[in-house]
Amino acid sequence: MYDHVGLHVKDLPASVRFYKAALASLGHELCSQDAGGAGFGPGGEAALWLYADKGTKAPGVHIAFKAKDRAAVDAFHKAGLKAGGADNGKPGLRADYSPKYYAAFLTDPDGNNVEAVCLT
Repeated sequence: MYDHVGLHVKDLPASVRFYKAALASLGHELCSQDAGGAGFGPGGEAALWLYADKGTKAPGVHIAFKAKDRAAVDAFHKAGLKAGGADNGKPGLRADYSPKYYAAFLTDPDGNNVEAVCLT
């Protein structure tokens, strides 16, 4: 649906640590990094870009990543918590969204709502 998404982050190393851990179970890896930013994506193709920003914190955004199965959603949540994210919704079915909507939510180090979802 999208080509790429960019997030401004106040602490690039903390955000890289969080996304590297949380996205590994979804098949995403750190593709590129320098002092100004970092890119993550599957197969070395960055689609999520983090930009170092020392400005004021803007309202958070919501990003949902597709997971291949429920175990990947669980692993995303566990790894993200361990890497400095905050729980924003434990892994589980969200029947009010859809009968098969299995998801977990984390708040990243900059207050963004990050979700992993499996629809099977």
